[in-house]
Amino acid sequence: MFEVTGVSKTFGDLQALHEVDLSVQAKQTTVLIGPSGCGKSTLIRLMVGLIWPDEGTVTYGGQALTPANVLSLRQKMGYVIQEGGLFPHLTARKNVALMANYLGWTEDRIDSRIETLATLTHFPADGLDRFPGELSGGQQQRVGLMRALMLDPDVLLLDEPLGALDPMIRADLQSDLRSIFQTLGKTVVMVTHDMGEAGFFGDQIVLMREGKIVQIGSLKNLTQNPAHEFVTQFMHAQRSPLESMAQGDIAK
Repeated sequence: MFEVTGVSKTFGDLQALHEVDLSVQAKQTTVLIGPSGCGKSTLIRLMVGLIWPDEGTVTYGGQALTPANVLSLRQKMGYVIQEGGLFPHLTARKNVALMANYLGWTEDRIDSRIETLATLTHFPADGLDRFPGELSGGQQQRVGLMRALMLDPDVLLLDEPLGALDPMIRADLQSDLRSIFQTLGKTVVMVTHDMGEAGFFGDQIVLMREGKIVQIGSLKNLTQNPAHEFVTQFMHAQRSPLESMAQGDIAK
């Protein structure tokens, strides 16, 4: 679905990515993870064509992303950011329908699609005519997901979509998201900082550090066959305090 080849990106004196190569397979979930500032959000923004590489190419469905074709190709992609990125002056319904209205869909087609998506995402029908400020954090993310799915894209790209939610809401939305991914059979690229979340969603986990890919594999592969000392260190640091306390109790 995506081929990232020799991609580098700098912001002023900061080298965000160093000659990155990555293949994203169709109908799988690829999770980008790593410490803050490792380049994972930069990489997903390059894949959706919001920024451009200094060197290298990003290919989507066999076509290299260029300024000339990015708008048409982006209609085949759904993009979700942290906290939804909703327009506060528009109701949930109007946020979801933005691109469909732009493309000239009929009102009946828009209403039918929104009804389908509300059911799919477990979003309450009476919430569609509320403004984002009247919705909970979890509901805002569901609206952002519906907006991303409105045009029935081939791929979903999600940049830390659950990072700002409290643990209980986040757990509920994780389960719903995985069910949605499995139901729709979409290609998914997700950024997260949480290894548990990466393992929960990811068919392929891409661990990054300082603008480079350190290792690609399943959670089991990264745990049992680390390619670098950093992989072990990162996995160890991701263990929750409760897990560490429980292991200490067992040791006693």
